Amino acid sequence: MDRLPKPLEEVVKEFSELPGLGPKSSLRIALTFLKWPKDKVLRFAGAIIKLKESLVLCDVCGCISDENPCAICRDPARDDGILCVVPDLDSLLTIEEAGLFKGKFLVLGGLLAPLDGVKPDDLDVDRLKKRLKQGVVKEVILALGTTKESEVTESFIVNLIKKEFPDIVVSRLAQGIPFGMMLKYVDSETLRQSFNFRQRL
Repeated sequence: MDRLPKPLEEVVKEFSELPGLGPKSSLRIALTFLKWPKDKVLRFAGAIIKLKESLVLCDVCGCISDENPCAICRDPARDDGILCVVPDLDSLLTIEEAGLFKGKFLVLGGLLAPLDGVKPDDLDVDRLKKRLKQGVVKEVILALGTTKESEVTESFIVNLIKKEFPDIVVSRLAQGIPFGMMLKYVDSETLRQSFNFRQRL
């Protein structure tokens, strides 16, 4: 990589900071851009800038949206009394695509991972507390997956809710989801069964 022309090296370095991309993959992408016509590269760059400028976090659920509040939070047909807590946008989209949940969501913004430096303050716990203080939510469904980080996060959220909001029912998806599975990789039928037979905590 040290022998690359400086502009190419800089682009490779930027791509290498993206999740799942190492130096070799980043170099392949950069070389692909070099082969593209200039107008196509400019369209791509413009789309990234528009992505950054046009999207916001929904004040209500923390989901990425082009409107605030997002379409799900504004939908009067959805049940305000059931709140599904998910770690990230990918998990929310997986549940939405399955078309089986008609309540509202809250995106935590990750999972607790003490060894990686992810602490409770790094999650959107304040947004969750604010939502529960409104007195509308009757049940919180924890849809966090079955990894070790998911289990730690689940325990933290359950303790928080039972201590500060003892009247709210807390449940989690049934254990049809294999251990170690991230929610965003679960198929729709397994998700449906997990929601239908969710377990009270």
